[in-house]
Amino acid sequence: MKNIPGNVSRRTFLKTGAALGGGIAAGMPLSQAIWAAEGKVLKVRSSRDVRKFDPGFYGGQHDVDLMNCIYSKLTRYKPGSEWGWELDAAESIEQVDPTHIRFRVKKGIKFTGDYGEMTAKDVKFSFERVIRHDSPVKPDWGPLDRVEIEDDYTGVIVLKTPFVPLWNITLPFGVGHILSEAAVMTATKDGGDFGTKPPAFSGPYVIAEWKPDQYTLLRRNPEWSGPKPGFDEIRIVPIDDIKTAERAYQAGDVDFTKISLDSLATFKDNPPANSMVEEKPSLTYVWVGMNMDHPNLKDINVRKAIQWAINVPQIVEVAYSSQADVATGTIAPGLVGHREKALIPPEGDLAKAKDFLEKSGVSDLTLTITCRNETTSTTIAQTVQAQLSQIGITLEVNVLDSGSFGTIGMESEGDRWKDLELIANSYASLPDPYYATTYFVQDQVGVWNWERFRSERFDELNAKAITVSDPSERAKLYYEMQDIMEDSGAYRFLTHEGSPIVYRITKVQAATRPDGEPLYIEFKPVSA
Repeated sequence: MKNIPGNVSRRTFLKTGAALGGGIAAGMPLSQAIWAAEGKVLKVRSSRDVRKFDPGFYGGQHDVDLMNCIYSKLTRYKPGSEWGWELDAAESIEQVDPTHIRFRVKKGIKFTGDYGEMTAKDVKFSFERVIRHDSPVKPDWGPLDRVEIEDDYTGVIVLKTPFVPLWNITLPFGVGHILSEAAVMTATKDGGDFGTKPPAFSGPYVIAEWKPDQYTLLRRNPEWSGPKPGFDEIRIVPIDDIKTAERAYQAGDVDFTKISLDSLATFKDNPPANSMVEEKPSLTYVWVGMNMDHPNLKDINVRKAIQWAINVPQIVEVAYSSQADVATGTIAPGLVGHREKALIPPEGDLAKAKDFLEKSGVSDLTLTITCRNETTSTTIAQTVQAQLSQIGITLEVNVLDSGSFGTIGMESEGDRWKDLELIANSYASLPDPYYATTYFVQDQVGVWNWERFRSERFDELNAKAITVSDPSERAKLYYEMQDIMEDSGAYRFLTHEGSPIVYRITKVQAATRPDGEPLYIEFKPVSA
């Protein structure tokens, strides 16, 4: 990545890169391996390395956590224990009617690289390009039609139909980030995905350097005119495996990380020195999925056999030390549409599983379950392997690094999806049920819908639910949608996990969303 004004010198980064070449794997503490800059430095762990720096095409929560530092949005999530949003780049914003939202951008927000001041024209460009370029995350914008410009700083978001999730998902999360039209057009020619080469920044920080699978280094944006962030630098270290992350924290390599549920009791009873352990409810949903288009799984009786053979409480006990609750669907407790219970009892039933398998006429079946190369995911896969052996199904475990796993079901990434059978998967979610259902519509087959699940009724309900403001009526639609998913045989819902965090109170005052996801620009240093 090219150096930008205000970054540290190339010579310094050459030293940094050489030091991190060995990194944690070589046994060298990260705190020693990274060049010690002057000023306040925040060291945090991310569960995965960034895949995209383009908010219109983000790949996951870990991408957005970083984007929150380098770009601006009209609104952003408030830190704390209750979900809410506050103004960011917007001076004001209001819902004029069910399909029109008027906003006014603050004056004086500058893009780096001499790309000038942020205007309503940049907002229009940033929002509309997500739809125009058929982004994998375009469902976040739902029925967006266009953005109308009233003057340099004022515009109106125009929707084709009402879209209830706009306030809790669209604006404060990923696709709500605003880019410089001039910068993106210069970098891409057509305004499409710029991947990992951001042409300009507009937030409190800029990317000083990115070493894939090693670290991302952020430094203060010298052109930022808003409130001064607490730290001079933020160093984000991707550590896929949560157990490795715990060891990195105890070694002093990072000062903030999530911890595993099965380690929670130990951390609470005997916390590391000068540390705060906090339990947060998670919106993440974890499940075992099945590729309905694979020849071995086309028969619903085979899928039903697998569903009934999977004992969910047993998985929760082994993978989470019984510290997580059993899920009833994709929608977490506390959200509109959370089901009281699933259609299939959590414990399953081996006799029924065997009956379904016998009905299919299949014998000596060998399947593969694909999972991420991290402790919880592999434990889930191995537990399912043991459970399916009880009904005569041989299950092989295919372990992939997070980068390879993250695109395995995407048709745009090649033909690997054709060999996908079972998947031990999890998606982060947001405080609206739409985010837990919309990636399973038919348009998402081969994008994020890796089960290749198709249902006209499901799509119809998903489209209707975003227009319904009454919570009780809306909930009924989401109940039925989760029933349809489960009835397909392609899903066995496991858990919503939990989101315990630990941070060093002598160095940082952490700030998170209610679900424990970090809001780095709100972190404050603690004086020694």
